Amino acid sequence: MSLHAVEHVEEAFGITREFLTPFDLRRWLKLALIVFFVGSGVSFPSAQFNTSTPPGDVPTGEIPFSLPPDVGTLAVVLVAAGLLLGGLFALIGAIMEFVLIESLRTGEVSLRRHWRRRWRQGIRLFGFRIVIGLPMFALFAGWLALLIVPIVTGRDPTIPATAFLVGIPVVFLIGVLYALVSGFTTVFVVPLMIQADSGVLAAWRRLWGSVKTAWKQYVAYVVIAFLLAVAAGIITSIVVGIIALVLLIPMLMVAAIMHVTVSLSSTVGFVVLVALALLFGLSMLVIGTLAQVPVVTYLRYYALLVLGNIDDSFDVVSNSHPSRRDP
Repeated sequence: MSLHAVEHVEEAFGITREFLTPFDLRRWLKLALIVFFVGSGVSFPSAQFNTSTPPGDVPTGEIPFSLPPDVGTLAVVLVAAGLLLGGLFALIGAIMEFVLIESLRTGEVSLRRHWRRRWRQGIRLFGFRIVIGLPMFALFAGWLALLIVPIVTGRDPTIPATAFLVGIPVVFLIGVLYALVSGFTTVFVVPLMIQADSGVLAAWRRLWGSVKTAWKQYVAYVVIAFLLAVAAGIITSIVVGIIALVLLIPMLMVAAIMHVTVSLSSTVGFVVLVALALLFGLSMLVIGTLAQVPVVTYLRYYALLVLGNIDDSFDVVSNSHPSRRDP
């Protein structure tokens, strides 16, 4: 039995090259915007407080520190703002998943048209991610609490620490399962939603039937896709690192000149230093995102090719562009 995950490693390179060439800056910038949301993760913000207390005994069950009302309010506002921005970023990212696949399957990168057509499905995907993500987050937070709470409260950590160690394989296995469900939803279910203009669960039902009958093909995909992602990540990091060094050298020269002329501790020197840091950070963000465009494009085309060969009815590439696939 041939493994489709092996067959399409090279073919995906050809389709990616055809999609990204000839180089068009406007097209690449659109793809970079899509990749910025699709290829980035959102983490829940956290806050840390100084828990030092004055000498003396602290009554059992009472919080050993207190925050001024204004600081506490500010913390709540910052956390709420962080959650709101994170949720908005995740929502846009979910819709951009459909914009990306529509761009790949049609060969045309159109943000507005694809967004207008697929934003409702993007909201469904966002809701599905929340539904599967919150229990995983709660499990992980509870697992960490077994270790952290006894330390903060000063209670005997023996039993919680034992439960923490016992929970390591459980959390790992559930984390792997979550990663598989989330990953398959992104690379396989989203194209099926586009193909049938359906919801997440309907597309998952179609995919699950295929997974049960051709599970070896999907296991092979998971292994090879992981290796390809690691290799692509290493190469991209090296390239971006070299570019960062090239950009950093002239900026350091400017900072050295400013230090000799007006001193970096002066107001002018400080402003110039901050401006250089912001310029360098923004430049690296743009360069890093642009460098991810061919990587994300290749990996998504690879997944689409494998999916279409596992089940012909799942093929969303050749149906739209017969020239992209061998007959």
